[in-house]
Amino acid sequence: MIFRQLFEPDTFTYTYLLGCERTRRALLIDPVASEVETYVRLLDALGMKLIYTLETHVHADHITGSGLLRETVGSKSVVHRDAGAMCADLLVTDGVLLQLGDIEIKVLATPGHTTGCVSYLVGDRVFTGDSLLIGGCGRTDFQQGDAGLLYDSIHNKLFSLPPDTLVFPGHDYKGNRVSTIVQEMEKNERLGAGKSRDEFIGIMNNLKLAYPKYIDQALPANQSCGRPNMELHG
Repeated sequence: MIFRQLFEPDTFTYTYLLGCERTRRALLIDPVASEVETYVRLLDALGMKLIYTLETHVHADHITGSGLLRETVGSKSVVHRDAGAMCADLLVTDGVLLQLGDIEIKVLATPGHTTGCVSYLVGDRVFTGDSLLIGGCGRTDFQQGDAGLLYDSIHNKLFSLPPDTLVFPGHDYKGNRVSTIVQEMEKNERLGAGKSRDEFIGIMNNLKLAYPKYIDQALPANQSCGRPNMELHG
């Protein structure tokens, strides 16, 4: 499998490129609109064709590149059906399997940060978006966030994975690139060391975080796959 971890520094967003070496088919997880030209150049350099863009949720901190990539290279966008982005080509649910050549991608519903959050399990690694971050997790105070639901999602869907599963998050603000399930179970400041559900809810309800910088622009744009004038795909 071809794998690249890409970073957008303004919003500290990780985008992931996965490609099948045999078929030269590729996907991007959480592409950022401002980086689309970079993605296209990388795909060309690798001799890959972009088939899918996978969203972990409807983002509030950056505008997705999925709509622009659909227009320029013909890729299909993938979003959970409850995410609020009916513009997507594929609306998926928990347990759905996607195939990309020899690569199998399993959709894990991990709501709580937002109602439509998912993680993507690919072999020995899981792409957790904003649900599980390295040493933390996504906030739960907007977009129908629910701290108790996020705790359940992480424990039932993510902490139940093999302990050496690699964790690749949607963001990191400290330069971390990868973790493991066992590391998060033991050391995550909000979830690790056996913290109870009530303890976690208490932590999340008292974060007092600032209003997201780009939410007023990003949220409505991402509900249209990053392209405000895009018609719904049926």
